[in-house]
Amino acid sequence: MPTTTITTHYAPIGGSPHLDSSSSGSPSRVRTPDEDSENDGDEDEDVDGAYELRAFSRKNLAEGGSNTEVDPDGDDDSMEKEEEEKFTRRRRRASVQSPELYTPDERAVVRKLDRRLVGFLAGLYMLSFLDRSNIGNAAIAGLLVDLGLASSQYEWLLTSFYITYILFEWMTLLYRIVPAHIYISLCVCSWGLLASSQSLVTSFPTLLVLRALLGIGEAAFGPGVPFYLSFFFKREELATRTGLFISAAPLATSFASSLAWVIVRLSESSPIAPWRMLFLVEGFPSIIAAIFAWSLIPDSPGTARFLSRREKIIAELRLRKDRPRTAGEEKRGLRWREVLQALMDPICYLTALMFFSCNVAFSSMPVFLPTIIHEMGFSELTSQALAAPPYLLSFFSVLYTAYLSDRYRDRSLFICLHAILAFLGYTLIAIGGWYRWPIGWRYAGIYLATSGFFSAITIIITWTINNQDSDSKRGTGMAMLNIIGQCGPLLGTRLYPEEDGPFYVRGMAVCAGFMLVVFFVSVGLRVYLGRENRRRDRESEEGDREGLVGGEKGVKGFRFIL
Repeated sequence: MPTTTITTHYAPIGGSPHLDSSSSGSPSRVRTPDEDSENDGDEDEDVDGAYELRAFSRKNLAEGGSNTEVDPDGDDDSMEKEEEEKFTRRRRRASVQSPELYTPDERAVVRKLDRRLVGFLAGLYMLSFLDRSNIGNAAIAGLLVDLGLASSQYEWLLTSFYITYILFEWMTLLYRIVPAHIYISLCVCSWGLLASSQSLVTSFPTLLVLRALLGIGEAAFGPGVPFYLSFFFKREELATRTGLFISAAPLATSFASSLAWVIVRLSESSPIAPWRMLFLVEGFPSIIAAIFAWSLIPDSPGTARFLSRREKIIAELRLRKDRPRTAGEEKRGLRWREVLQALMDPICYLTALMFFSCNVAFSSMPVFLPTIIHEMGFSELTSQALAAPPYLLSFFSVLYTAYLSDRYRDRSLFICLHAILAFLGYTLIAIGGWYRWPIGWRYAGIYLATSGFFSAITIIITWTINNQDSDSKRGTGMAMLNIIGQCGPLLGTRLYPEEDGPFYVRGMAVCAGFMLVVFFVSVGLRVYLGRENRRRDRESEEGDREGLVGGEKGVKGFRFIL
């Protein structure tokens, strides 16, 4: 008996999926998902890049069945037409939901987004972190002596930055309201001007005000960037991109130490004090970067100037599974009902607690590390140089950890591993100081600590975004993460008073304890989310569609990433 089959090719995005209907006595035909598709005439389009070939019988096509024999002599022409229409509707839904529509074209778009967007944002964050943390290098380059600052006043310079940084974390939500190219450019320009102006101060009050204003400028930019990146990347891609962005922090710290060493060395015979030159040289490049940000930063995938028209379409369509309402269709603004739902979500508070604990260590180490190394017995110049290698190792650690986290689609496991790594590092430094071990042991502990907390922070940020199912919730979750989490620096910047030197046992022990808190909270949250996923599996009427993001928390297809 002659048979009739329909074969579906998953062709590269932009080309149409073809349906080749063939039988023993009839010519082949080509159809596209949409009757008005602009590619209807492309019968000969190359589909070598397609991912799979599936065969369906015309009879049970609408039911998603396999090849079966069909009687061509039946009187089911109207039924056949109806089934073809059902297939067309099913194919349209598949174009949104199928995780298999990942083509060479899409990979090219992702690579271009990585180079042109993520790379540029990482560069901006490096400048941001450079301007934030260089006060530690300035302190040992003569700032404290020239301005006559006591240890308590120096701590207030650090604390004032984080007070305003915390109070203005809500500005993360502005990424959903203000066009990104305008918003980011203004943020970068503001902190560049403020950072450079620190080179002109002559008194403690003036420097205190500038540090507070600098906190506002940087709070408006950095904390919201992972949320902004979620406009361009899928859930399973976000950790790597957040890692590329966050890794600029340890890179900036190592660069700051190396640059500070060079500036101090070259400025020893200069009429300008080395610490003033440090603020000026490291602050002014941000002003120049703000000019480029205006034209290089896209507001959405569809407005990226570095993408062709076809690539813009691909960049939007590839997100329709994760962002069904925001793939070029949802207007700017917030859904306040979803904001309230996020405010009541315990997951947001648990991730914020982990972020708080990491930030106790994250905020204190960069600004105090040169001083800590100096008081281990090294000269000022050697201390600047030795502060760089631990952060260079952290840079590679963050990138590799983020890559593995995306590859294995797991967040909590990597948070636990790096929390323990940081705990061991701080414990080694504390015990080494208590028992007066050789300097090498304590210096080795710095490598473990910095690699641990930088990587943990990267995955915590990604985990927060992954486990909210709308832009309004993601933005609110990030604001909560930063408002609560950034209270950690208020404690962290006061852990190393001058009287505790040169071993700072108490500060190191406190940081070790907080990294242990991160470990236990991560384990607890993994257990909770696993149970919630199993509950949703049982209640789901459509079966397990893990990772499908809907518009409401109760959407049955949504599953948490563990």
